[in-house]
Amino acid sequence: MLIISASMGAGHDGVARELAGRLTRDGAQVQVIDVLRLLPLRLGPLLRWWYRTTVQRTPWIYEIVYQVFFVRRSPVSPLARLAAPRLRALTTREAPAHVVSTFHLAAQVTGLMRARGTLTAPSTVLVTDFTLHRLWLHPGNDRYLCPTPGTAHAATAATHRPATAYAPLVRPAFHTRGRPAAARTVLVSAGAWGVGQVTRTAQVLAASGRYTPVVLCGGNTRLARRLDAAGLGPALGWRDDLPHLMAAAYALVDNAAGLTCVEAFAAGLPVVSYRPIPGHGRAGALAMARAGLTAHAADATALLAELDRLADPRHRARRTAAAGTLFAAPAAETLIRTDDPARTGGA
Repeated sequence: MLIISASMGAGHDGVARELAGRLTRDGAQVQVIDVLRLLPLRLGPLLRWWYRTTVQRTPWIYEIVYQVFFVRRSPVSPLARLAAPRLRALTTREAPAHVVSTFHLAAQVTGLMRARGTLTAPSTVLVTDFTLHRLWLHPGNDRYLCPTPGTAHAATAATHRPATAYAPLVRPAFHTRGRPAAARTVLVSAGAWGVGQVTRTAQVLAASGRYTPVVLCGGNTRLARRLDAAGLGPALGWRDDLPHLMAAAYALVDNAAGLTCVEAFAAGLPVVSYRPIPGHGRAGALAMARAGLTAHAADATALLAELDRLADPRHRARRTAAAGTLFAAPAAETLIRTDDPARTGGA
């Protein structure tokens, strides 16, 4: 099996690694590749640099790009056409029995190739976002696996291809539940790159006197130094013990609607979205709130109010139970290991 991910942050790669591990334990031979490496002329690293720099320094530009190129209807991304020749060469050489995409550009490439007949293996798109933008949706793909039944129905409506909800792919360690810390430690997630207005979030929490912010800065060492200098620590870099931190935390304040949110769902840790990054971050945060999986705080007052509500055991239990229902869906690896998805029926 071939899994196509993307080194855009850590979420898509994290999902791909977990899926690859499960499929390998089931006896499959699995190869994971980065779709950015399929692009010629070093366009992949350039694309990653542009995205990271724009989100950090001029997020309003990324919001415009997202609305124009991700949300509105338009032809297949030209990047997909550029990546297709290298993927065709790889699949011709390796002859995978199944191809799975965990990133929207990869889904565009595989959909384009399936429609042209240049990819013979069935193609499954494993959607990692809680909101569907058009780049996930190419009708050439055989099947879609989506994080919720609602997104699965939307995928079928847009592509007329089978779509099914799947249980989120997180490490088993996240399913270990702990007791909320008495000090009301609140984890603040800034993603793998440490982006967004998390310094302001930490200031709001610290100034309340009721919560202690612990900011997850990812690989952004400058952010960690700024927070420490401002007395807004602890500010943590990349951590492998996130399951342990979540098990002891009171809540997670998130700004990206990505893998860290899903890991918190598995850990039974309530999530409040605040100051989400533009584009897919804001869209995903609003979609999760509409589904009752998280709360979305529009301002600092609302943020503290949402956190205060979590002190009520009944409210807390309702919130974590709603998120926990996601894991009742079928396992992604089980769905992927079925026969040719083009013959397995609808959503």
